[in-house]
This record gives sequence, structure tokens and C-alpha cells, in this order.
Amino acid sequence: MIDHMFSFKIMRYVVAYVFIVSGLMKLLDTGLGNFFVSLGLPFPTFLLYAVALTEIICGIFIILNIKVKLASIPLLAIMIGAIVITKLPTLSVNVMKFLFDARLDIVMLAILIMLYRQAPNK
Repeated sequence: MIDHMFSFKIMRYVVAYVFIVSGLMKLLDTGLGNFFVSLGLPFPTFLLYAVALTEIICGIFIILNIKVKLASIPLLAIMIGAIVITKLPTLSVNVMKFLFDARLDIVMLAILIMLYRQAPNK
């Protein structure tokens, strides 16, 4: 039981770290912000800020162990969107490039699914 709780805590810290840093970088790094805007999404500046703030806020909830299950849901949507929008187009060109480019997104998606399934409903 203690090992399970420790593993869950480590997963929370890792996920929170990744999303908080990712959200901050979207707000602070103009290159990353410009890349996000260049994706051709509607209302790109609004979406940039919405995604960045969602990543930061949900990351903080997860690191503080507050509403982990609920905070995982928008992050799951962000990861699925990131894979579909930025990684999936490379699949038609080169399968290995897709697998390489999507590897970290897929790992984060898997950890988020574990957090969602294992988090208590509090």
C-alpha cells in the first residue's frame, strides 16, 4: 500500500512538473508561442493562453493533490489534441518519425490515464 501511494505521488509530481513548465513556456517563450500560433487553429492567441493557463492550473491542482481526477481530464484533452494536431500529420510521411516525435506525448497520455483511473474522487 505504501509503495502504491509513493508511486502515485511520484506520477503526480512528474505530470505536474511537465504541465506547469509547458504552460509557463507557452507564455514566456515567444518561439514556442509563435509555433503554437502557426498551427492554424482558430483564435490562436486565445487558445495559446487558454491552453497555457489550463496546463498551469491543472498542474498546480495535481501537485497539491486537489481534484486530481478532475484536473486530469483537460490535460488528457490537451495531450490528445497535441498528438492529433502536431504529431499525426507526420504519420503519413514516416512512421518512425511519428513514433519518435510522439513518444513523450504518449507517455504523458498514459500517465494521465493512470492518474485519472487511480485518483480518489475528492
